[in-house]
Amino acid sequence: MSRYFVYIASVVLTALFAWLTLRDPTWGWALAIAAGVAAIGTADLLQTKSTLRRNYPVLAHFRYGLESIGPEMRQYFIESDTAETPFSRQQRALVYQRSKSVRDTRPFGTLQDVYDVDYEWINHSLLPAFIENDDFRIDIGAGCAKPYSASVFNISAMSWGSLSSAAIRALNEGAKRGNFYHDTGEGSLSPYHLERGGDIVWEIGSGYFGCRDAEGKFDPEKFRVAAAHEQVRMIEVKLSQGAKPGHGGVLPGAKVTEEVARVRGVTPGVDCISPAQHSAFSTPVGLLEFVARLRELSGGKPTGFKLAIGHPWEWFGIAKAMQETGLLPDFIVVDGAEGGTGAAPAEFIDHVGVPMHEALMLVHNTLVGLDLRDKIRIGAAGRIVGAFDMAKTMAMGADWCNAGRGFMFALGCIQSLSCHTDRCPTGVATQDPKRFKSLDVEDKATRVHNFHQNTVHALRDLLCAAGLTHPSQLGPEHILRRVSPVEVRSLAAIYRFLERGELLTKVPEHAVFKQFWADARSDSFDAPEKVSAMRIGKSI
Repeated sequence: MSRYFVYIASVVLTALFAWLTLRDPTWGWALAIAAGVAAIGTADLLQTKSTLRRNYPVLAHFRYGLESIGPEMRQYFIESDTAETPFSRQQRALVYQRSKSVRDTRPFGTLQDVYDVDYEWINHSLLPAFIENDDFRIDIGAGCAKPYSASVFNISAMSWGSLSSAAIRALNEGAKRGNFYHDTGEGSLSPYHLERGGDIVWEIGSGYFGCRDAEGKFDPEKFRVAAAHEQVRMIEVKLSQGAKPGHGGVLPGAKVTEEVARVRGVTPGVDCISPAQHSAFSTPVGLLEFVARLRELSGGKPTGFKLAIGHPWEWFGIAKAMQETGLLPDFIVVDGAEGGTGAAPAEFIDHVGVPMHEALMLVHNTLVGLDLRDKIRIGAAGRIVGAFDMAKTMAMGADWCNAGRGFMFALGCIQSLSCHTDRCPTGVATQDPKRFKSLDVEDKATRVHNFHQNTVHALRDLLCAAGLTHPSQLGPEHILRRVSPVEVRSLAAIYRFLERGELLTKVPEHAVFKQFWADARSDSFDAPEKVSAMRIGKSI
């Protein structure tokens, strides 16, 4: 078929239907269609920006149309139920079922290949335990004036602006009903976070939204006033996030409405980009001093920081600063490279940052090695949706887990991958009132609550099966992984876990510690001399 056939046919049909319409006006609808197609083809031939459209007038648009629905076609008709891209149909179905409190049991057997390399499971006991109360709590900030008892499962950092006001309301109402916390994300403490009364963890990013001065610097008085809200239970300094570590936050201009701009203190309609680094501190010791300052300004609320691990010597510098100064955060949240975001450059979302499990073990091991682990709580986030995800993460060192996209699914997200366009079809990740007004806050709050409650129930059942009574008893010995078709090992055997206080007496036989621990500095995030020398060597 000639590449011009459809265009030529539309021109011929336009002339034919025009003649027929003169004789019988009822042919007008056909004329309109043919003339419209002909107009599109003519515009394709006359424009110069797209070679494809000039060479294939009209036909090129069929390609664009098919390409635009490609993700949906793959998701619903091609991908298997277990293909995680980024969440499988099976994972999404589990969240939908639990959020609606409908049956989440499955028939006939697992879809997983239990003999496939990397298949994982938790070992059960012949003496299962009984747990009456599954409201598992973690005490954070024991030495603070206002300590907090957190659920082991909470809503991860997602900013208003990235999410709609209706979504924020529903999340916070769900958190209130289930007695778990709702992290604001770095986009400020908005009125919608405070409207429903749920517990809040206020995340302070490098843009200092909600506590910034006219120049974008940290404003202690604005922070003190906002942090005084009774709902604000903890303060979290965001150093980096898993989906785009080292880049800073990005809210596309399409989502920066007048209201969002007013709350954040930025310009409407312009991409809202957080700086890649903080202006309030520049060294490991400076970070800990800032954390201590925020704790004091907030009236003694537990204060910590969130980070995605990158250069190991930078984290080691923070750890050494803790050891040397005695300034400790109340908690650390470890975010993994598999974490989600509303918008991030492709290279960052795919190839920057350490995955959560390895990052979590490094942070946990370091604190154990410095004999600080019992003084600092650790949370973890990164593609967590089910009870086994939680059990594995806590077995590898976390005290509690956060989830973002799991709770978005509970709100009705269908993984359309359009978060960055402001055209979210379910009203979750958009600032378009025509879209988010269709999201029923009360109904979705119920689903958020149900998802949390039923997931924690499932965690209880896993613990009972393993003969345990609390998630804090989970260790790497409980999780098994097939490492080859004929070999199975526990995580305790696969990974090197440090002994308590081990770093205080020696450098352990652990590759990362042997390579970078001795050269890490508490007064600087700079690379060690041997690393700098390698960089210089490339330019000689």
